[in-house]
Amino acid sequence: MRNKPKPSVFSGLSHLALVIWALLIILPLLWTFLAAFKNNTEIFGDALQLPAEVRWENWARAWDKAHVGTYMINTVVVVFFGTAGTMLFGSMAAYVLARYTFPGQRLIYLLFVAGMAFPVFLAIGPLFFVVKQFGLLDSHVGLVIVYIAYSLPFTVFFLAAFFRTLPEAVAEAAKIDGASHTRTFFQVMLPMAKPGIISITIFNVLGQWNQYLLPLALVPGDKEKWVITQGIADISTIAGYEADWPALFAALNLAIIPVLVVYIIFQRQIQSGLGAGALK
Repeated sequence: MRNKPKPSVFSGLSHLALVIWALLIILPLLWTFLAAFKNNTEIFGDALQLPAEVRWENWARAWDKAHVGTYMINTVVVVFFGTAGTMLFGSMAAYVLARYTFPGQRLIYLLFVAGMAFPVFLAIGPLFFVVKQFGLLDSHVGLVIVYIAYSLPFTVFFLAAFFRTLPEAVAEAAKIDGASHTRTFFQVMLPMAKPGIISITIFNVLGQWNQYLLPLALVPGDKEKWVITQGIADISTIAGYEADWPALFAALNLAIIPVLVVYIIFQRQIQSGLGAGALK
């Protein structure tokens, strides 16, 4: 029998780095979760000490008094339509750019790729006035459109890799059977790119859920239309004056838990999608 290779120094250091990285992520999350059940005295005491009692009233204040419920509903609506629009237009654009040859094809693809290198904050000023001129300022419609525009470059870049490697024979067989280009895309090619579709959908959900700068600039006035990141920032400011830190931590948990649950449920799909993209 062959002897098992001895672990190298590099392997040990890499495992140590992963342990440290995991602790840097887990400990703050654990502290945030425990603080949501504490009072002010316990919060400023031992960070990882268990609360003396479970105080669900902290979560109730965050949901009702701080209007986290309204912000959550707004965020779910905006992210749902933003992600749906991004995946619809992004997958169609990626498919056309990957499978068809036409004048300007390479240029259009490079423009999409260049969009990933364009920082959001550089366009905030012009974007604000453009959205205002269209009458979409302080509206979810304007925010959804901007979310879609800023999510398209990475979506097109990511999905194009999948569509380029799909077998041409399948598309030709669908064409021989009389399928149109639209039917071939939606019923044949899109299901074959399912791993990439799932992965990029989750990435877009997480990215749009955590977006703060765009909502801050495009929905500045009406608090009833704010999303969760704006609400958390407002709650943190109010907590500094009212010293209601437990409600702030409860609000933070309400913002973190949905994203965490989505990732835990779909982590295998994310990894398989990324792995398939790398192998392709």
